[in-house]
Formats: sequence, structure tokens, C-alpha cells
Amino acid sequence: MTASATTTVPPALRSAPTTPAPARRRGRFGVHLFLSAVSFAFLAPLLLAVYASLRPYEETAKYGYFSLPRQLSFDYYQQAFADSGMSKYFLNSLLIAVPGVLLTLFLASFVAFAVSRVRIRGGIVLLMLFTAGNLLPQQVIVTPLYVLFNKIPLPYWMSDSLTMYDSLWAVISVQTAFQLGFCVFVLANFMRTLPREILEAAIVDGAGLWTQYWRVTLPLCRPALAALGTLQFTWMYNDFLWGLVFLSDGDKLPVTSALNNLRGQFFTDYNLLAAGSVIVALPTIVVFLLLQRHFIAGLTLGASKG
Repeated sequence: MTASATTTVPPALRSAPTTPAPARRRGRFGVHLFLSAVSFAFLAPLLLAVYASLRPYEETAKYGYFSLPRQLSFDYYQQAFADSGMSKYFLNSLLIAVPGVLLTLFLASFVAFAVSRVRIRGGIVLLMLFTAGNLLPQQVIVTPLYVLFNKIPLPYWMSDSLTMYDSLWAVISVQTAFQLGFCVFVLANFMRTLPREILEAAIVDGAGLWTQYWRVTLPLCRPALAALGTLQFTWMYNDFLWGLVFLSDGDKLPVTSALNNLRGQFFTDYNLLAAGSVIVALPTIVVFLLLQRHFIAGLTLGASKG
């Protein structure tokens, strides 16, 4: 008996079309060109602000903002930091953003765990209510919250005004409440992708509900929590509305309000204002760079599932 030397090719492979290598390279080049253009469009305002902050105002007023520089220096950065008193405003923003982010992630992860892993009755309705809260415009409840916070008493060691108004607690609570729905929605969907067998094994080993949440589920959600933490810090740090509405003491305002101190009554040096804007944006850039790996991992996890 003689064996056939021919190799049998499956029909699916014989009929599968092959894309020529030059066409694939052209397609990849087009995608990279498009992404580069979009990235430059997003970075252009920041790059222009950095460029303007390094030039004297007299030079840009004479030659324009898009002209070649005659002189570059960091004098505006030192002046912006000193004239606006940013050190205390930076501290105020951190006292709002850091507790707000931690409280939001803790409450959101707890609710998401109850909705997605415990399977409580009415969990889908509860998730819909949290998600629907994101559709409510913030400006609609400014006046009711202003009246409410003036009537909520706080001890003297928590608020100088003895009410929730004119205290950082008011800003933290509003920030947490408005960001909670989005975080619950994201974490609940992420927890549903986790293997159910891990939680069942923990239950067999005698793990209680808190252990299932704190020691089993949360460590698996670290990339999602890092991604949400980066976004939440950016949103809470950059917020200007709630601090302006609920804080009457100028020394308690967040750093975004410090830029108003750089505006003169009759004249505004926009190069100085650009330097102040770059200084204000630095903490969010640093946070993103520190959590970049976890942020990207949290965005891409689950992209190939289903």
C-alpha cells in the first residue's frame, strides 16, 4: 500500500481571502495617521497654552501667538504661583478630590457587588436607578441643595458655619452623589465578567459576605478601580461649579478658582493666565502618568469577551 503524498487543505482555508501585504500596510498607515491627527487636535490647546506661557505678553501682542519666539522663560510660572496663592487652593482641591474618590469607589463597588454577585431582589431596577441619576442635569438641583445644606447642622469641628454650607463636606457629598451612578454601572458590568467559580469556591471555604467582597472580588477589580479612580480624580479636581456655589469663604475654594486671582480689573495678561492653567493641570497629568498602566488595562479588560 502506498500513502498519498498530497496534503489535504480544508475548504475553509482554501476559500479564505488573503489581504495583500501592501494593502494591510496602507490600512495601518491610514489608521495611525487618523489617530495622530485626533491626538494632535486634543493636545493642541494644551501645547498652545504651554507655548504662550513661556513668552512675554508684549512679544505675543506684537507678533501674535503663532509667531516664532524671540524669548522663552519660566518667569510666568513663578509669578502665577505666587500671585494666585495656589498652595492653599491645591490643598483644598486635594481635600475634596481624594476623599471624594475613595468614598465614591467604596460605595460604588459595594452596590455593584450586591447587584451583580449577590443577586439581590430588584437588583436590575436598582442598577437602572443609579444609572438614571447620571441623566439629571446638575444645575437643576443647585437651588434645592443650597437651601438644604443651610439647614443641615454640623459640629464646630466639622464646619465653621455650623452648617453643611460653606464646608468641604458639602462639595464632597455632592461630588460623590453625582459620580456614584456612573461608577456603579461600570463596576457592576465588570464584576459580571468575573468567573463565578471563584466566588463559589470562596463560599465552600466558608467565606462570609464581607470576605467575598473585600478579599475575593475587589482584588480582581483592581484595573477597573484604577481606571475609575483616574477619571474620578480628574473630574472632581477640575470641578468649578460646586465649590463656587457651596463655599462662601474664599480660603476654602478649590484650585480652579485661583485662576480668577490672575485676572486684573482692567487688564488680563493671558500669557500669565496660561501659565496658571498649566500649573493647575499638572496634578491630573501626574496622576494619569502614575496610573497609566492600570488605566489602560482597565479600559481594555473584557474587550475580547463575548
